Amino acid sequence: MVISTLADGVARQIEAASDAVTGVFEPVVRLGVTGLARSGKTVFITSLVANLLDRGRMPQLVANAEGRIEAAFLQPQPDDLVPRFDFETHLAAMTGQTPQWPESTRAISELRVSLRVRPNGLLSGFQGARTVHLDIVDYPGEWLLDLGLMDKSFAQWSAEVLERLQGRNEAAEYLGLVSAMDGGADLDEPKAQALAAAFTEYLHAARGAGYSDCTPGRFLLPGDLAGSPVLTFAPMAAAEKPGRRSMWRTFEKRFEAYKAQVVKPFFRDHFARIDRQVVLVDVLGAIHAGPRAVEDMRGGLADTLAAFRPGRNAFLTRLLMGKRVEKILFAATKADHLHHSQHPQLTNIMQALTREAADRAQFAGAKTEALSLASLRATVEETVTHEGRKLDCVRGRLLEDGRQAAFYPGALPQDASALLTPAKAGAERWLEQDYQVMKFAPAANTLRPGDGPPHIRMDRAAQFLIGDVL
Repeated sequence: MVISTLADGVARQIEAASDAVTGVFEPVVRLGVTGLARSGKTVFITSLVANLLDRGRMPQLVANAEGRIEAAFLQPQPDDLVPRFDFETHLAAMTGQTPQWPESTRAISELRVSLRVRPNGLLSGFQGARTVHLDIVDYPGEWLLDLGLMDKSFAQWSAEVLERLQGRNEAAEYLGLVSAMDGGADLDEPKAQALAAAFTEYLHAARGAGYSDCTPGRFLLPGDLAGSPVLTFAPMAAAEKPGRRSMWRTFEKRFEAYKAQVVKPFFRDHFARIDRQVVLVDVLGAIHAGPRAVEDMRGGLADTLAAFRPGRNAFLTRLLMGKRVEKILFAATKADHLHHSQHPQLTNIMQALTREAADRAQFAGAKTEALSLASLRATVEETVTHEGRKLDCVRGRLLEDGRQAAFYPGALPQDASALLTPAKAGAERWLEQDYQVMKFAPAANTLRPGDGPPHIRMDRAAQFLIGDVL
């Protein structure tokens, strides 16, 4: 194990040195895009790429505003073993005659966008254009949450999960089943499979109810691991002096195998190579689900972002220590579900939810920013009068039946603590407000030549993430 760890470290340093030397001539930005369930990762990447290729809607991307981007084009991604992000299919789904949301992220994928950019500054007249490569890596947020398992034992993880499940209606069936299990008894494989299946059903129900702490992530997206022993375990109460062949010891062994054979390779091969990161969060969905979902999201983000290695990627840093995540964008998605007058409140809530992680990253030398954005704008704004009161609403096409409807979600508080304080205190529901969420379908639109899909603040996101290398 020690030799393997040392070998991995040496390999990472050699790779970092190679990347650092290559980056002197043609800079490469490796951008990770992740988020928790229903946060809109696929839509974000598709819109970002489309708006980099056709930049008519990107005025706040400074290099574009200055006219220094001569061309942008797609190239084969550098990792031959990673599937290509299906940009063309997703864009066609979002912007066709009957637009629809693309399928969600279920596995890792990658896409390279290259931009030919003229330099600025005093020596710009003596230098030609250079090429900047943006390698976008898309991976499920459920996998990112698994990084928080690396420093936990099976006993610690089980205790934490079972404590969280108390009082959740979605967990009633599983808690009844696991309470009847004797962890000290010899392994009964059919019972182990039934327990793992029940826990998986709970995870799906919890995610549907707006909870974020749905680990292990591969239970939700098993792929070719479905039915394997590495996914056949579940949290259970500690047994006294369990034998080597007991249910407890078997689950403990499988938990450690999950970390070693599933989580660690993902971290080593993909996550540890990212130098800029976007974390997308469906804040409005969590608020609608209630205080417990908001607190669960806050804790999940804190645990998840602890896995980042923030800091500056100076040449010697890359050469000697490997890549660090030097910029992190925290983005509250679906801002088009609110009138623009409430966008500052949504951004404030996003900042409050990620305050601890952002402070830690900034202390280590990384730059962070919180934004509220919409990758693909699906609504228009209007003001309606209801019971003599003017309400700032949004109007769009309903996802369920295609009808046009105006929607007022409720007023978000100016002070984010009005939400986070009752959430931390374990409140069952919001006392002063009933926050609603409407599901809108993409709006029908015809893209003009040179324009990417309509959005909110995607140009600001791009400027923060890659503006410095352009």
